[in-house]
Amino acid sequence: MHAAACGGACTYRATILTAINPRPVLATLMALLALATVLGNALVVVAFAVDRSLRSRSNFFFLNLAVADLLVGGFCIPLYIPYILTGEWKFGKGLCKLWLVTDYLVCTASVFNIVLISYDRFISVTRAVTYRAQKSMTRNAIFKMALVWVAAFLLYGPAIISWEYVAKRSILPRGECYAEFFYNWYFLMTASIIEFFTPFVSVTYFNLSIYINIQKRNSLRNDYTVPSQDGLEMNFQGRKKKHVIFFVKPAERRSKKRKDQGLSTKQNSLSLDVPGTQDLPPLQLDLRTKADLANTVASRLRLSRDKRLAKSLAIIVCVFGLCWAPYTLLMIIRAACHGTCIQHSLYETSFWLLWLNSAINPILYPLCHVSFRKAFIKLLCPGKAKVHPHMYM
Repeated sequence: MHAAACGGACTYRATILTAINPRPVLATLMALLALATVLGNALVVVAFAVDRSLRSRSNFFFLNLAVADLLVGGFCIPLYIPYILTGEWKFGKGLCKLWLVTDYLVCTASVFNIVLISYDRFISVTRAVTYRAQKSMTRNAIFKMALVWVAAFLLYGPAIISWEYVAKRSILPRGECYAEFFYNWYFLMTASIIEFFTPFVSVTYFNLSIYINIQKRNSLRNDYTVPSQDGLEMNFQGRKKKHVIFFVKPAERRSKKRKDQGLSTKQNSLSLDVPGTQDLPPLQLDLRTKADLANTVASRLRLSRDKRLAKSLAIIVCVFGLCWAPYTLLMIIRAACHGTCIQHSLYETSFWLLWLNSAINPILYPLCHVSFRKAFIKLLCPGKAKVHPHMYM
């Protein structure tokens, strides 16, 4: 965000840049970053539009994050490139404010979207029954997505637009473009608590809760299966015997004698292998066995899915923390000392990490989520997806 915070050092930096002439390299790197950000997030939006399998409630929040990141690469970075290379804002005051509002808006929306994604994953793991009951509530998801944008705008938008009118003066020199509250420590500290510290604590809590929930379920499953492993194995073997004998009837029609033997054998297995079930009809016993096996498989699949969700969420949150923490801390320190205690190149590097996060996010989607990986392969390599469907399963 907040690349907008160039400040008066832009002119000095432009003089240094002119002396060593690194501008072609810088321009190329920044243009590549913008291009990668646009292409990656545009791919997410297109995949969501053409692949109906992606349109689950949780994936709507990833779409919202991709839209925010797309605006970073398509609007914020391109306008900043000539500003950082020349050290002068040449697009007028009106476009400057629009750029500032958009920059702060989309970066803050990215943070709030990550919180929303983390909360959704938290509910899906710790309150699975409630979550599945509400899974089709697309309208509720859209409301939360809109709320993210409203909250992101209210945090910085009104201050960017009206600060100079409330203060009845402007600290912005001619040819510069940064927010009027750039050196106001109290405002930046308050905004940072809302924008970074609170979200980071929240997503950390959600991740720890998910991890603890999964560990408890693992422990319960181990406590249930390990002590009675032999008994369960014998039970499943007995049920398997009944299942095989029950379906061997067509072969038994070849000989009346073999059929009688088969029936006798089946009755013996029913009475010997599963104590207490002698009075149950064969079909009823088979259905109960299938139900038990289905419940066991479903439970294991849910646990495996939740583990994958936890790992993917942990990766996204860690990347978010690494990209945002340096800027947030340096911004507060810089405002407190009015820019005299933080080297400007270090500060500028820190807020480029924010924009780098927007380019990294769409790379994390296919790495962490099978559904996105499948959709991306369908779009980018349709022939490969048809010939080798198992490669993205």
